[in-house]
Amino acid sequence: MMGKSCRVSKLCILCVVLALVSVATLVTLWTLALTGDDGDDVTAPWDSYRLPTDLVPEFYNITLWPRLSRDPNTGLYIFTGHSTVQFECVKETDLILIHSNKLNYTKLDEGHIVRLTASGGAYVPSIESTWLQSETQYLVIELKGKLSQGQTYQLYAEFTGELADDLAGFYRSEYEEDGVRKIVATSQMHPTHARKTFPCFDEPAMKAVFHMTLIHPPGTVALSNGMETDVVNATIDGVAVTQTTFEPSEKMSSYLLAIVVSDYGHLSAKQDDVLIRIWARRKAIEQGQGDYALNVTGPVLDFFQSYYNISYPLNKSDQIALPDFYFGAMENWGLVTYRETNLLYDPVTSSNSNKETTATIIAHELAHMWFGNLVTLRWWNEVWLNEGFASYVAYLGADYAEPTWNVKDLIVLDDVHRVFAVDALTSSHPLTSKEDSIILPEQITEQFDTISYSKGAVVLRMLSDFLSETVFVQGLSSYLNHFAYSNTVGNDLWQHLQMAVTDNDVLLPRPVQDIMNPWVLQMGFPVVTVDTASGKVSQQHFLLDPESNVTVESPYKYEWPVPVRWMKAGEVQTDIWWLLEKEVVNPDMRSGASWVLANINVTGFYRVNYDLGNWERLFAQLTTDHQVIPMINRAQLVDDAFNLARAQLVSTTLALRTTSYLSLETDFMPWQSALDNLNYYYLMLDRTEAYQPMQNYLKKQVTPLFMHFKNLTSDWTHVPEGHTDQYNQVNAVRTACRTGVPECQNLTITWFRQWMENPQHNTIHPNLRSVVYCSAMAAGGEAEWEFGWIQFKEASLASEASKLMSALSCTNDTQLLQRFLSFTLNSTLIRKQDATSVITSVAANRAGQSLAWSFVRDQWEYMFTQYGVGSFSFASMITGVTARFSTPEELQQLEEFVEQNGAAGFGSASLAVDQALERTRANIKWLQQNQQEVLDWFSSQTH
Repeated sequence: MMGKSCRVSKLCILCVVLALVSVATLVTLWTLALTGDDGDDVTAPWDSYRLPTDLVPEFYNITLWPRLSRDPNTGLYIFTGHSTVQFECVKETDLILIHSNKLNYTKLDEGHIVRLTASGGAYVPSIESTWLQSETQYLVIELKGKLSQGQTYQLYAEFTGELADDLAGFYRSEYEEDGVRKIVATSQMHPTHARKTFPCFDEPAMKAVFHMTLIHPPGTVALSNGMETDVVNATIDGVAVTQTTFEPSEKMSSYLLAIVVSDYGHLSAKQDDVLIRIWARRKAIEQGQGDYALNVTGPVLDFFQSYYNISYPLNKSDQIALPDFYFGAMENWGLVTYRETNLLYDPVTSSNSNKETTATIIAHELAHMWFGNLVTLRWWNEVWLNEGFASYVAYLGADYAEPTWNVKDLIVLDDVHRVFAVDALTSSHPLTSKEDSIILPEQITEQFDTISYSKGAVVLRMLSDFLSETVFVQGLSSYLNHFAYSNTVGNDLWQHLQMAVTDNDVLLPRPVQDIMNPWVLQMGFPVVTVDTASGKVSQQHFLLDPESNVTVESPYKYEWPVPVRWMKAGEVQTDIWWLLEKEVVNPDMRSGASWVLANINVTGFYRVNYDLGNWERLFAQLTTDHQVIPMINRAQLVDDAFNLARAQLVSTTLALRTTSYLSLETDFMPWQSALDNLNYYYLMLDRTEAYQPMQNYLKKQVTPLFMHFKNLTSDWTHVPEGHTDQYNQVNAVRTACRTGVPECQNLTITWFRQWMENPQHNTIHPNLRSVVYCSAMAAGGEAEWEFGWIQFKEASLASEASKLMSALSCTNDTQLLQRFLSFTLNSTLIRKQDATSVITSVAANRAGQSLAWSFVRDQWEYMFTQYGVGSFSFASMITGVTARFSTPEELQQLEEFVEQNGAAGFGSASLAVDQALERTRANIKWLQQNQQEVLDWFSSQTH
């Protein structure tokens, strides 16, 4: 699954629930659930959030009928269905617990809501009582006798649910095509929403086969995990319908089930024996927006078949683009669902970054077809292995499909740097959590964070690097073959990798599991300090705030086995050197007059600091011939220095000096690294007197880069060849315009005016649109903004709409920003799924920061409890509006906000709120300690 966002689970609002438990008990249960106390003998089985292991499902027969128009009686969109699950009793019991959430059941025999039968006419105990336990989301069936061990039974139910627009379970998505409102019934079962669609054993280890039938309006197409086998027209209750039956799924977890009913068009191709289809709105397909996805899927599937050394397990691969979708994409087995922006690509209006997004997200989702779907982790506490793995190999798959892009290098910017920032806080957490600490649906959702995706990816990349790719892949393939169609825990993977290590006589200082445990079971990462005068090498837990205290104890005492790849005097050393203690002397690292550089290409998950003499030698090298230092390490020197300065391990002046050579640099990664780091300085200083000197310095540094691209593109008439050169051209234009290079501002304003004069003909190159739109909005007024708004509403391509949506927040007119914020509470103006990003982009604007913060404070209760439930990412909203907080007044406002809303809780944003408080306190300290030094340095550079 893709998409770094979290979800707030809606407590039952719409369903009428048979609540037979008094409020008092509920409160007690909550307390038990939240304290994680199983309360021996106190808690009834239906009050525990985990299923008992007495019953194991074998298969489901499910029929669902979504109504694509409102129900005349209730005014709601609904679906009806009936299902049978066949399960085996592995331990005798007189209780059946099966997940069910927000479903209303039809009474069957003797007023019960289910019917129980046994295979082969065996004895079936009769039902004592059935009820719904809404808190733990169960349908509870108490029996008058016991089910027998080894016997299989069938449980039948008929039910109705709401086809709501809540982006969870079986839901509806709406869009307009040629002035007609159209409705898609689609699904998101992951992680705990299959139970909102039909009663099921909704845990990843409860794998089963799913037989699906969908009833839908004639003229629409129904899709599911298996291939359509039978499509017939029929009449039910006097209504003409089409009934589609699908091949049974493979044995899989309930969260991977997918069902879609739409009137979409599609493209198809055959790859060996696999049918590949791309589904989207008819207009998008006609305009060729699915072509790139179709062309890239074949090579990516080929790559993974050879990488895993296992054929693609299914006979078809459907991928579908949805107008409303909570995550970035979801790896349902055989029917992958995507946000439109992530699957569709229009060669005319999409940028190269949209293209890279499409290629890497397709690769991420298809990687899961084996790792995650064929072999699934037993429980959500190890979700990092699933998501981190897919995030890592997505780079390899995309690299195979687009070999000229060098996309594998970008993991350093997109994942290593992203997660370094989070994992250096004391509020971070280990990759693997204890199984019994992840129980509630919202706790499960909270696992899908930057740590799981990005740190997971980076740690696995490090492992693959020190084992070598051949050994890594051999162990991986044996793991997947051994556990196909079943479930695992993380240690199973380490075991199979260890077998490959032994087979290949790989020399490791410790067994794989012992090397990996400190990286996986404790939070954080080390900074390795190399003293080139003495050869002393040491490690310590790297914390951004040197005064913060780590209260969580670690069995590994915050030490790590660190694989060090390094170079000396321009020569890369052949062997990895392992740092296995807190401090040790490596005589080879005494370098005399030459420099040492460690963590080559950042294959290890750690930062590096040096003695001052070595820093000076590295600076001298950057100034005389920067290309002797590998490009990824030039980016890393900048990032390490800035962060070491935040942690007070080097001076702020030393960090700023890593940017001095940039007037000679034309590569993307070092520039991006510098801009990312200076962005923090902008957040902290753009409301202080240091702002202008900083602008002047950066303007001086970026002007040569701006001129470089002007010449390279023959005065902006064509696009640079290289993928990352195209990215850096955007950096050059954005930074030059933002720091006030007159030639840049004239250029963007002219381009935008030409478009305003001829709205049908947008000549701005897609790569540059985001920058040009934003720059023109910032320079312009209401006319530019209104034009941008109209273009946003009329955009037929999702990624174009999203560029315009961001740009609308670049205006300096506070009234326009206020109006834009208010639009987020009206879903006809801004889709619910986009509201969060509008609020955070207004907050990112110097002129919009305080407006966005006031807006969030005023509207929080309404958004959190009513409007945004299920579709707002409250975590990223909190992070976004508090990013600039750096004064005691702002800290006080944040603390008051937390106090005022504390009673209602913050749901999946709780962690973000804690991090915001921690970050604000750190920012206040940083500003007090560094403001003068920074002001002095920038001023000294431009006189």
